[in-house]
Amino acid sequence: MKVLHNIVKSPCLTEKASRLQEAHGAIVFRVDPRANKIEIGQAVEQLFDVKVAAVRTTMVRGKKKRVGLKSVGRTSDWKKAYITLSEGEIDFLAEL
Repeated sequence: MKVLHNIVKSPCLTEKASRLQEAHGAIVFRVDPRANKIEIGQAVEQLFDVKVAAVRTTMVRGKKKRVGLKSVGRTSDWKKAYITLSEGEIDFLAEL
């Protein structure tokens, strides 16, 4: 079993994430790229003591970044998880 803190890395605090939270009660986390939906859902339930209704994931490609004058590098690819909580669990984010 993977360590829970290694599966869920950090919340994504963006405008889109804020709109999803207000409209649908969904929260967005940056997660381990090797973790599957079941592991992500279980980790969120155990870490935050909430009931997860659904998990959607997507891979985010790293952006190109210029390093010096001639070289072009890339940031790392990462995985984003959209967690939809059950109806009574919406207010737990106020505790964070």
